[in-house]
Amino acid sequence: MDNPTFIADDRRNVSHSSKSKSEKMETPEQEFEEGPCGWGTFTPNCLQFCNNPKGYLLFYSLLGILQGTLVNGLVNINISTIEKRYNLNSFTTGLISTGYDMSFCILSLFVSYQGQKGHKPRWLAFSAFMLGLGSLVFCMPHFTSGLYNFGAEVRGTCSSHHNNGSTPTCNSSSTPKSTIFLLVFLLGQLLHGVGGTPLYTLGTAHIDDSVSIEKSSLYIGIGSGMSVLGPAFGYVIGGQLLDIYIDINAVSNVPLQPNDPRWLGAWWIGFLLCWILAWSLVIPLSCFPKHLPGTEEIHRQKISQAHSYKSASVITRHHYGESFKDFLSVLLILLKNPVFMALVVAGTTEALVITGFVTFMPKYIENEFGLSASLAAILGGAVLIPGAFIGQIIGGLIISKLKLHCRNVMKLAAATCVISLICSFVFIFAQCSNHPFAGVNQDYKQNNTGEQFKLLAFCNEKCNCIRSNYNPVCGIDQIQYFSACYAGCTEASVTDNMEIYQNCSCIRYVGNRFSAQEGKCNSTCNKLPVFMGFFLLAVIFTFMTGTPLTTSVLRCVPDNQRSFSLGIQWLFVRILGTIPGPILFGTVIDISCVLWNEDVCGRKGACWTYDNRKMANLITVIGTSSKLVSIIAIFAALFLYRPPQVPEVSEPMPDGPASEWGFGTRDQE
Repeated sequence: MDNPTFIADDRRNVSHSSKSKSEKMETPEQEFEEGPCGWGTFTPNCLQFCNNPKGYLLFYSLLGILQGTLVNGLVNINISTIEKRYNLNSFTTGLISTGYDMSFCILSLFVSYQGQKGHKPRWLAFSAFMLGLGSLVFCMPHFTSGLYNFGAEVRGTCSSHHNNGSTPTCNSSSTPKSTIFLLVFLLGQLLHGVGGTPLYTLGTAHIDDSVSIEKSSLYIGIGSGMSVLGPAFGYVIGGQLLDIYIDINAVSNVPLQPNDPRWLGAWWIGFLLCWILAWSLVIPLSCFPKHLPGTEEIHRQKISQAHSYKSASVITRHHYGESFKDFLSVLLILLKNPVFMALVVAGTTEALVITGFVTFMPKYIENEFGLSASLAAILGGAVLIPGAFIGQIIGGLIISKLKLHCRNVMKLAAATCVISLICSFVFIFAQCSNHPFAGVNQDYKQNNTGEQFKLLAFCNEKCNCIRSNYNPVCGIDQIQYFSACYAGCTEASVTDNMEIYQNCSCIRYVGNRFSAQEGKCNSTCNKLPVFMGFFLLAVIFTFMTGTPLTTSVLRCVPDNQRSFSLGIQWLFVRILGTIPGPILFGTVIDISCVLWNEDVCGRKGACWTYDNRKMANLITVIGTSSKLVSIIAIFAALFLYRPPQVPEVSEPMPDGPASEWGFGTRDQE
């Protein structure tokens, strides 16, 4: 328990002055507009059972689940599919991911400052509307891009000539259609960001306003934990939808299976569902009153734990900060709070790691362990989502049950951050080497000359193979080839629904035949269970850090600026964390690419295969560096934190109600 002496002194000072007692009861009535659920004069009794913190938490959680399903679930799980469908690289799809954060940054300060005295539940209704609109826009490219062409018109075997009509020519002056689709995806994400801004600033602060200090961390932990269930739905539902062919009306005419690298799933269906669900939340969220019943009494009983520093007393003046003309001065004062800024740095680096991993973890698992996109997405969700949910709930539960004060909350954040750093070294000892790939990391039949590997070799140079037709086959020599054409195969047949290729001039002689079969070679790496186990622990402790950090931010600033402090924190988190996070991880993944798709003009598109060890090592460097910065920042906040000072009895009381200065009694459970 932090500073019991301070709390005792605080209580004694309350009894020393009748003036403080009277001021304690003078909180303006208009600041707490408690009322029934409804719309204007229409307040049916059937709605009143939701008019309490638990009812609000329910709909707040539903909106958080929906936002997580969209932004951290469906968008991330479909990154690989979108890359292939619209010929984008990982840097570009990382940019799409950051569109959400870009609009969040632009709006967070304005929304959090103006909304802190406004009708927060109606802001959440607006949030639901914008999330639905963003979902509708995001799936529009599917309906405007025509049917997916998986390359069936290109013959996959070796031939000295191909009768496929006219040979495609390069028109470098034309603007690629992928640029137009990129702009539509960005617009959808920008609208998602508009919808998400009130949720994690005003919505979280409204929870803290409506419940006691002891319950606040638990409620915030539950709300945050429920919000990470959204990605769970996104990963599971999205993973199942990826097993449905992208053009559902043409599925009977497509000779592909989900394990075929040319297969693309119906990524767009999930966004249509979220559009409908989001707009269905607008009505119930708009019915809540400005303040829940009992908010005024809870506010009177709270004791401030704000960090005491030179400029803090200015913010706590009565009515200061309510006008927009005070915006800049309040912003500067909060930026001078060293504890708050240290916690912002910690939250920023944590967000950088989290968003990077959440965005590209399915892709990492897919390439590192040789799994299909749908299975990798399901496994990624099976680790990320339960781990995040458990971590958020446990973090809030520990703070609530032990009734930790601000200093001990920061200690909990530091401890969990250290443990998560240790667990993250699983990327080092659970690596898998790449499977032999002819022309990429393995030479063809001739001896290795030490030169850079190339797909074109003496055994396939007369086959007229098309580089953009990636359809890997596994040779009987257990070496993977870019396609049957690049393997030099001239004959194909179907056995047990599996395409078999023969007379393959590039495949080493095994037995009495040259042969290969469609699909990638099965991975022989057995480190997947170890990786998943340790990574689950890393995720749990990483998200256990999240709730203490949010609670510490709310406690180390004056009570009347909690919404604005969250807006400032999220601004830094977005600009320096969640925006560069996916871009940085996407760039690292692109650096480890060893085989790019190229169109007829030689322009690079999506990456087909990566250097597994290089990818794992680079990701470890980023994750470790960020975690170290987080740990240093949290310890700095611990060192700098000073609890609020209580004025002497002889000193005149400051302007404003006593509740703003912490002169209240502890809320008894």
